[in-house]
Amino acid sequence: MTVDHLALLHDELTAFQTCLKGDLSAPVKHCGDWTLRDLAEHLGQGNLWAATAILEGHGNYQPVPPPEDFAAWFAGTARVLTASLDRDPATEAWTFAPPHTVGFWQRRRCLETVVHRWDAENALGRAVDLDAALCGDGVAEVIEVFVPRMVKRGLAEPPRAAVRFTATDLPGSWTLGPGDPVATLTGTAQELMLALWNRGPLPWDGATGDLTTAREALAGPLVP
Repeated sequence: MTVDHLALLHDELTAFQTCLKGDLSAPVKHCGDWTLRDLAEHLGQGNLWAATAILEGHGNYQPVPPPEDFAAWFAGTARVLTASLDRDPATEAWTFAPPHTVGFWQRRRCLETVVHRWDAENALGRAVDLDAALCGDGVAEVIEVFVPRMVKRGLAEPPRAAVRFTATDLPGSWTLGPGDPVATLTGTAQELMLALWNRGPLPWDGATGDLTTAREALAGPLVP
């Protein structure tokens, strides 16, 4: 399924900026002791980091504290990011994992933003439905990018068995781990992506197969 990351990123950044009209001191449940303002600063600095990676070809962006007009600062980081991403996805860029292209950052920043937009909405007590196709791509990214990176960095053991993830609202499925799947976990694409990013429990209720082995395979950590 094709996902227009750049178009969806514009939408997600706009939705996140709307959250900044709320209580910036609100705690963000799944991000340690962060407040909504801390979350927004993290996302904004990440926007500038990715833009630097594209425009300057390195990952050594040095963050500068935001000015007093925080909302305007964040909006500026969004404009810098989207301008830097508005080019051929095959254009070479520094990245922390393959492919080393602008397309990597289009996908990564879009998925980073959708997870943190959910964080922000959740902090403000709002329910939110995320784009199903984008969430499905988020499941794929965890499997393709973050699990191998965690293993490579020595932060996790390679999964010793395969687990299949099936979304109820999308065609197809994703498999994490080697060999034939020992179990299948089923949920909406949003539920699966958020669970893989530790925003909720994995959907063990209704899972089928060898769940003991599957739990061991997914013990992680799967993401930073």
